[in-house]
Amino acid sequence: MFDGLYFEFPKLIFLIFFFIACETLCRMKLPSIYFPHTQQFLKSSVSSSKLLFLLKWLGIVMMILALMSPVKDEPYELKPKQGYEIAMILDASQSMQAEGFDPSDPYLNRFDVVKSIVSDFIQQRKNDNIGLVVFGEYSFIASPLTYDENILSRIVSQLQIGMAGKYTALYTALAQGVNLLKMNDSKSKVAILLTDGYSTQEIDKIPLDVAIDMAKKEGVKVYPIGIGMPHEYNQKVLLKIAKETGGVAFGASSASELKEVYKQIDELEKSEIKNESFTYLNYYYAYPLFVALLSLMLYVYLRNKRGHA
Repeated sequence: MFDGLYFEFPKLIFLIFFFIACETLCRMKLPSIYFPHTQQFLKSSVSSSKLLFLLKWLGIVMMILALMSPVKDEPYELKPKQGYEIAMILDASQSMQAEGFDPSDPYLNRFDVVKSIVSDFIQQRKNDNIGLVVFGEYSFIASPLTYDENILSRIVSQLQIGMAGKYTALYTALAQGVNLLKMNDSKSKVAILLTDGYSTQEIDKIPLDVAIDMAKKEGVKVYPIGIGMPHEYNQKVLLKIAKETGGVAFGASSASELKEVYKQIDELEKSEIKNESFTYLNYYYAYPLFVALLSLMLYVYLRNKRGHA
C-alpha cells in the first residue's frame, strides 16, 4: 500500500519546529475550558503524563503529515471505444434445426453451434460496438449496439429457433441490419450475415437490390456466410451482396469451417487501437488526519478529566 507513496507538500514538515518552539517558549497555565464543570476536579498539582504527552505529539505529527498531503500515483489504462460497429445478423429459421453440423457432437443443431461460435467471436471484439439482428420470416433487433460483450453473449445464448418465424426473409434482415448501423456515425460499419437457406420470396418484403443499395449508402461492408452444403443456400446472392458492398462471401459446411470463417473476418476487420495510459492521484491524507483528530480528542478529554495546569 505504501509503495510509491510521496508527499505533495513535503516542506510543511518544518512546521514541527514551530510546535517545538511553542512547546518550549509559549507554555501557558490555564484551567481547562473545553468541558464545563470539570474545574472542581482539578488538582493543585498534576505531574506530566507520558500518555498525554504522547497523544498530543501524535496528534500534532499526524496533522502535519495530513497537511503534507500523502499521495500515490495509480496507473490505469483507458481502453478507447474506437473499433468497428458490427451488426450480427443471424438466421433463426426452421431449417437451422438440422443436426450434424458439428461432427464432434452430431446431435447439436446448427443454431446451437452457431450461437456458440458467434459468442466466442463477440468476446474477442472487445473494442467494437456490436448489435444483434435475428430473422426468420421477419426480422427484429435482439440487441442494440453495445460495447458490453458479456450482455450480448448472454442474449445470444437465449435465442431460439423459430422465434422470428420458420421461413427466411434474408433481404429484409439485411436491411434491418443496415438500419441498426444507421443509428451511429462510425466510419467503420460491418454486417455479418449468416444463413443456411434461400430467401423466401413471397414473405421477403424488401428486394435484394434495395437492401444492397441501403448498405452501400450507409457504407456498410457485408460479410455473408452460407452454412450447410453449397446447394442449401444461394451462393450467387451471397457473392453479389459481398461484391457490391466491399465484403467477402464465405461458405462453411461444418463447425470447424465456420470457426475459421469468423477467424478470417476477425483478421480482415481487426481494429488497430492503442490503449492510452493515465495516472491519477490517490490521496491518503484522511488516514493521518483521522489519527490526529482521534489523538487530540482523547488528549483533551483526559487532560480535562485529570486536570492539567
